[in-house]
Amino acid sequence: MSDLIFRIAPNIVLGSYTITRLGQQVLDYGTRFMVIVDPVLNEMKIQDKVLQTLSDRNVECFVFNELSEGSNSKTVQRALALAKQGHIHGVIAVGGAKALNLGRTVAAFYNEIHDFYNFVDGASPTTASLPCICVPTTFRTPFVFTNEVPVTDSRNNQLKILKVQNQLTKLVLIDPNLMLTLTENQKATISIDVLNMCIEAYLSQKANFLSDMFVEKGLELLSYALDGSPSLDITTPEEILLAQAGCMASIAASSSSLGLSSLLSLSINARYKINKSLISSILISYAVEDAAKYKSARIEKLARIMRIVPEDVKGPEATKAFIDNIRQRLAKANLPARLKDLQLSVEQLSLAVEDVSKIDIVNRLPRSMTTDDIFDFVKLAY
Repeated sequence: MSDLIFRIAPNIVLGSYTITRLGQQVLDYGTRFMVIVDPVLNEMKIQDKVLQTLSDRNVECFVFNELSEGSNSKTVQRALALAKQGHIHGVIAVGGAKALNLGRTVAAFYNEIHDFYNFVDGASPTTASLPCICVPTTFRTPFVFTNEVPVTDSRNNQLKILKVQNQLTKLVLIDPNLMLTLTENQKATISIDVLNMCIEAYLSQKANFLSDMFVEKGLELLSYALDGSPSLDITTPEEILLAQAGCMASIAASSSSLGLSSLLSLSINARYKINKSLISSILISYAVEDAAKYKSARIEKLARIMRIVPEDVKGPEATKAFIDNIRQRLAKANLPARLKDLQLSVEQLSLAVEDVSKIDIVNRLPRSMTTDDIFDFVKLAY
């Protein structure tokens, strides 16, 4: 087990209707902000709520919503140019992973004078960041609590994980009501993605007692949301349970590490614009099968926390039950079970494998894996 390094940051505000207090919360960091928001939130009136709470506190802001290409380097450059012209005090990012990643990137490199592609190619920022406030509208935020941010290199559609300043994110405001707009299909895929994050954090070489604690409690809450509570004493609404579980899974992943399924889903998404959660939901059962060869005791414990197996079921039987349960959830949600169902060729996937093999997170996987090992894993899931 690796050494524990844990910083109490950012501030986390989680609860219903907390979005109405955003304007009050951001005054600690300035009075002029760039608001990066997914354009679909305008149709759902969420953007109006954000702007209203800022206006009520006399906070100046302007909106950037050019997210059709996601958080790629071209979009980052456009957003950075507008941010500098606006002389902002900080960045507020509202939405899913695209908006949050873009917001954190703009805040991280706002004060840099060098071309942004220097950092895409591996340089680290040398100046202080702007404060970044994140308001997620899905219930998982894997990179928000870390000093890393994924960006797609527009020159070749490769995934790059950029190093950013510690404690870049100052506030994460999680309002479960913002997640009520998710469709049942979106909710199912994101729930499985949260499960995947928990498993990866639990099995990583960087796992520690603190990340284990967050995983175990997060999975307990996730099981209540997905399968119902074992007790009538627990009456917490599903959306709040999912928000709490996703928050704990995200903190666990930042204290430990994400794994191969997350990396591959990010890389495939960067190259081929396929939904990240959908890809990781396909890969998760194969990742557990691989890990069962040397981490079976920990997988068995996860199965017990989620009430998948009783106390008297142990060893390979418990592991098999856990894997079967994941696949049953996919089937119930009518989600694809193999990568070939995404209309991708093995040749296309091989490029994503090469991209992943160059990322430092590979060194934190449960076992050492070469590029050939990763490609074998992808072929198994194909």
